[in-house]
Amino acid sequence: MSIELIVLDVDGTMTDGKIIYTEQGDEIKSFCVKDGLAIASWVKLGKKVAIITGRSSNIVKRRAGELGIDYLYQGVHNKKEVLTKLLLELGLELENVASIGDDLNDFPMLTSSKISFAPYNASSYILNIVDIKLKNSGGEGAVREMIEKLITQEGLEEAYLELWQ
Repeated sequence: MSIELIVLDVDGTMTDGKIIYTEQGDEIKSFCVKDGLAIASWVKLGKKVAIITGRSSNIVKRRAGELGIDYLYQGVHNKKEVLTKLLLELGLELENVASIGDDLNDFPMLTSSKISFAPYNASSYILNIVDIKLKNSGGEGAVREMIEKLITQEGLEEAYLELWQ
């Protein structure tokens, strides 16, 4: 079975895990453009992307919109439960899911996915249970690395490169 859905955590995966607050109380997050291009390419290939994150932020909503991510779940305490409901809605199975996360709240989601990834700087507990430990850190190309590994595994290199030729 092929991977049809990738599930992304945000803080520590799509970002470096830092949250900066301004004097005015605004929250600032930094996203990797390289990750964004790979995510947008995955979507252009007809695949699906979901963000399931424990925190809530308008910044994440904006980033999801920019990248064409249709499935955004914020303020989630039980990521596996949300993933299970999403799979029912999409008519997919866990065999069709790859996920990436970096911390303990990602544990059930990661262990239930067909293939799981963690950024280089993830919690050691998470690094011990994932299928693939990435060379890049969160917010520094880890999601790009994950997607390119999936592109290779799924035999989609030609289609992936044709998107940009």
